[in-house]
Amino acid sequence: MAEEDKQTTPNETAAETAVTAKPVVKKIKAKRTVPTGQVHILATFNNTIVSFTDPKGNVLSSSSAGSCGFRGSKKGTAYAAQVASEKAAQIAKQVYNVSKVDVFIKGIGLGRDSAIRGLQNYNLHVEAIYDVTGIPHGGVRPPKARRV
Repeated sequence: MAEEDKQTTPNETAAETAVTAKPVVKKIKAKRTVPTGQVHILATFNNTIVSFTDPKGNVLSSSSAGSCGFRGSKKGTAYAAQVASEKAAQIAKQVYNVSKVDVFIKGIGLGRDSAIRGLQNYNLHVEAIYDVTGIPHGGVRPPKARRV
């Protein structure tokens, strides 16, 4: 019954909760700097994907011709690859302060050379260029013998 006699107004409850609330402590995340990184370029006939990674392979930023607004057959062009590499380079340079990169190119699309040119336009020092395009070994299965 003592609890029923005790009535509180909304202002009193808000004041009580304000006193008992714990202060919120924000964790400040240290800004990570990666001076040297890797750029992985996948250049196909239909699209070009550019990914910036640290030396261990953890992705820092990525972009593709499709994410830059190109649609259809325009995604496979050299200009779309250049725009995609510049967009990924901008994010990597601003957020992670990347200045030197090793470039790994995979594929035979039109965006191979222009993606590297886009990196150099963004004042990134390209130290080495590696071609990691897959090479078939063993070939495809031969056709069955022809019956006449």
